Amino acid sequence: MTHDYLFRHSSLLKSASVTLSFRLIVALFVAVLVSPGAFAGVIDNYQFDSPRQQEQFFRLNEELRCPQCQNQSIADSNAPIAQDLRREVHRMIVEEKADDDTVIQFMLDRYGDFVLYKPRMDARTIALWFGPLILLLLGIFILFRILKQHRPGIADETLDEQDKAVLEKILGGKDK
Repeated sequence: MTHDYLFRHSSLLKSASVTLSFRLIVALFVAVLVSPGAFAGVIDNYQFDSPRQQEQFFRLNEELRCPQCQNQSIADSNAPIAQDLRREVHRMIVEEKADDDTVIQFMLDRYGDFVLYKPRMDARTIALWFGPLILLLLGIFILFRILKQHRPGIADETLDEQDKAVLEKILGGKDK
């Protein structure tokens, strides 16, 4: 009986197995397509005269923002402009023996403050640095004001002789 049942429903089993295989293949394809390695670009190979220059190169590449990607450093970006900027940073470090400030100033002159992940504190960026703190303090102040307005207040009334007598009776002379 079991064999008969399987024989009659074997087409269902075959279609289920084909569907499962197809889904597995699609899932693997999507996983490979979405994996970070699928989008990896060419790894740049730069030669340095000293380990200090290499460290400076990697540090500056992490500090400078890609003008095209906007949320990646030039070290993380595969955009053509990021590749050009990496080459320029390398050239300045190796050929010109430029220090960090010289490279950063060159990038600031060319691309503006946006190229820095950590903008410098000056008159133009003061709101950027202290704006969030000011907004937080303002929000806390407004919250306390609203809570204070909605809290029932205690009236500053003096008790007359009759109220004092009632209170004394309730307390039973325990206050003395």
